[in-house]
Amino acid sequence: MPTTPEDQRIAVRPAVPSEGTLVLAFIKKKAEFDRSIGSFSGTLHTSEEKIHKTILGPKPFAYFLVAELAGQPVGFALYYFRYSSFAGQPSVWLDDLYVDEEMRSRGTGAALMRVLAQIARDTSCAHIAWTADARNTRGLKFYHRLGATVTEQKGNVCFLMWTPQAEAV
Repeated sequence: MPTTPEDQRIAVRPAVPSEGTLVLAFIKKKAEFDRSIGSFSGTLHTSEEKIHKTILGPKPFAYFLVAELAGQPVGFALYYFRYSSFAGQPSVWLDDLYVDEEMRSRGTGAALMRVLAQIARDTSCAHIAWTADARNTRGLKFYHRLGATVTEQKGNVCFLMWTPQAEAV
């Protein structure tokens, strides 16, 4: 019996320095998605050179996870760490989560969030936080299923927080 994408395991791994083109392509896809729901109307100012310097270089300011199915990239998560002096503890800021349209609702987003949750636990982070556009109802439903809560909403911007448990996702 032939396998279907649902039968195959989604692998999540960090991007490597030679993948500037892939990272930029995913950022462009995310910008197009955001444009399609009305949450981004600006111009991208990033480039492969900037990506190599700030994400894929020796001192990254952010980290890029790639989700793959059968060796083909199908999604990503871009995150970085924050620190609260009052809490005395770091947290993860999820800047972007994106899954190719044909791979949505097939476990790709959950696989990315599972790895991000493990990173948060491994680094003693208090929680994972991010924003999502209120018009992205499908995404908000996904985040709710994870156990994330909307802590605040300003216009169309929802601020979310998730404290993953050991068995989460």
